[in-house]
Amino acid sequence: MAERVFITGMGMITAIGDNVAGNLEQLRAKRSGLGFTDYIDTIYKNILPVGEVKHPNEALFAKAGVSVREGYTRTTLLGLIAMQEAFRQAGISDVQQAPTGFINASTVGGMCDTEKVYFDIINPDKTGSFLRYIDTLDCADCTQRIADIVGFTEHIATISTACSSSANALMFGARMIRQGMLPRMVCGGTEALTRFTLNGFNSLKNVDKQFCRPFDQQRTGLNLGEGAAYLVLESESFARANNSCILAELSGYCNTNEAFHPTSPSPDGDGAYEAMRTALAMSGRSLEEVDYINVHGTATLNNDVSEGKALERMFGTNVPLFSSTKPFTGHTLAAAGAIEAIYAVLAIQNRLIFPNLNFSEKMEELNISPVTELIEDHPVNNVISNSFGFGGNNASLVISKYEG
Repeated sequence: MAERVFITGMGMITAIGDNVAGNLEQLRAKRSGLGFTDYIDTIYKNILPVGEVKHPNEALFAKAGVSVREGYTRTTLLGLIAMQEAFRQAGISDVQQAPTGFINASTVGGMCDTEKVYFDIINPDKTGSFLRYIDTLDCADCTQRIADIVGFTEHIATISTACSSSANALMFGARMIRQGMLPRMVCGGTEALTRFTLNGFNSLKNVDKQFCRPFDQQRTGLNLGEGAAYLVLESESFARANNSCILAELSGYCNTNEAFHPTSPSPDGDGAYEAMRTALAMSGRSLEEVDYINVHGTATLNNDVSEGKALERMFGTNVPLFSSTKPFTGHTLAAAGAIEAIYAVLAIQNRLIFPNLNFSEKMEELNISPVTELIEDHPVNNVISNSFGFGGNNASLVISKYEG
């Protein structure tokens, strides 16, 4: 029989907080981290809102506890900060004390630095130190740099499946644990804001010039964000032998790929429906036992219709309480799945349902609407956390209250 997978440590940094406690405080206060960028040199600087971590790179080096050095991009630094908090909570002082794998997710890698010297790099007449940035571009560069500092030597991998990346990292780590390959995995993702992603999403005409409004009739697009989050996953036998503090259980998960379109989901939510249905079946929980859904909820025209139809298809007229937390953090792309998995654990631990900010009008295509106010002292035992990426890469996690 496959082992249960427990969450024993969490760490994060986002536009609303430098750690898990800071994020929870801002979620409870209904305080968004959206605003305009201080650090990206872009023509959209004061036009397109983003969810930016309000620390320059020099401050991030200090927070990460490493000296300022070449090759350590903003993406790497955000990841190191989140990783260190996850280790502290899990009581890991030396990762070498037990076999531990590392699954990291990113879509931009070191692009936040390489794009600054792009025109120098492509100019055949130019030479100079800017060439050193080329090595950081690969998504796996930040993975290896984090692994080198932390001390991972077992399985190390990088996943890049757009917005579902870190949810897939968690899924991959859980599968390795359940198959007995490693007793402990650290999984999540890190993402920095870049001109490339801002321009790219804007070219698709799905970036809102106002603060995003998921599941709202008047929504016009997303706001991009940055951040990092990691969760420590342990097998049941390892967690018990290690006397670990168990925060929650990753009880079910599923990835589906409908391959409907490079950038749009199936209009009827086929992939989203199948991901949620199969993840819930794996968890052993019933439809009625789902207390909250942290939806993908990007506030783009196609995504919210597709996900909403999948919810109605799965739950009928009894769709559980649901909300998107992206109006707090912005859409952090590869890091979103891990960030929102931590929010799912916080909802369970603190008996909270987080509000869907900026909502005003129900979508005409749906019969359902998100939660718009913070709900406190509400029993939350099982949460579905959705992350749906480009190309129809759909990931759903079921996170459950730990029952010994």
